[in-house]
Amino acid sequence: MIPRTRAAWHGLTTTALVLAVCAVVAAFAFGALVRARAELSPLTGRTRGEVTGVDQKVWTVDVSWVLSSGRRVAATVPLEAPPPETGVAVLVAYDPANPSHAVIPGAALVAEADRASGELLFVLVVMVLVAVISAWRAATRVRLPRRHVESVSMRRIRVQKGLLARSWLETERTPRRWIPVYFDPSLVVLATPSPVRLYGDPWRDRLVAAEIAGTVLYPSGPVTKAEPRGRRVDNPSQVDDSVRSRAVTTRGAVRQTRADAALVVPAPLVGLLWSYVDGGGFPSWLAATLISAALALWLAALRGSDPS
Repeated sequence: MIPRTRAAWHGLTTTALVLAVCAVVAAFAFGALVRARAELSPLTGRTRGEVTGVDQKVWTVDVSWVLSSGRRVAATVPLEAPPPETGVAVLVAYDPANPSHAVIPGAALVAEADRASGELLFVLVVMVLVAVISAWRAATRVRLPRRHVESVSMRRIRVQKGLLARSWLETERTPRRWIPVYFDPSLVVLATPSPVRLYGDPWRDRLVAAEIAGTVLYPSGPVTKAEPRGRRVDNPSQVDDSVRSRAVTTRGAVRQTRADAALVVPAPLVGLLWSYVDGGGFPSWLAATLISAALALWLAALRGSDPS
């Protein structure tokens, strides 16, 4: 059973977002693939033809060839890449019932079918990976509160590294250990140091959960022996009204979304790079941007982003 915690809500919401965005993109890619294959399926004739005309501005070629009946036919074929020179021999796939409907290697119709099938496969792989990783995360953490409990003096630190901030629990006892935990407002009002109930032994176990003010905090990663890198901020030794007020402001989804929004900033650049490589233009850019943005929010939830 999935625990009803802030981390579970955050993870389920972002996982659902990724799957929903991927499903929409997959539906469009599947539709494009079906339409392209419907146009390609009648092209059962095969022969060798000759390029008789080239339009470099719109990347089209005129191709002619001789049918088995001896009749010469011609077709204009839009291309995805720069056209070959006039007089070059090319392979031609054509519709025997309508020879003017034909393609050659590099045809836009063939490229569209390949692009759609590639995008569909990629999106399905992303969906499977996100679902498997999310399920694995939940399965490896849901049983942690059943372990033995011990009280350990700890301090909460917030570490900012790049665009992502995370909460850690640091042991007072040496050798020091650092436990990354999913954020909860109870962390903000944890005085330094304070006794914390731990489910597991941070000096022996890889994953250790904590309990603060009756709230179970699940680990966002394994216990580490090295201090986390980044800009560190320690909780104060005394909690006053200003700290309590700050804790209240971190409870809502809006604050969490605003904190994670910084990770979405590179998404349009990722989409631009993808559309350049893929050659799909604006639709490919939009699909890649949406998937990148959704994955960024999902990764923030997976890593335990701290909005405080």
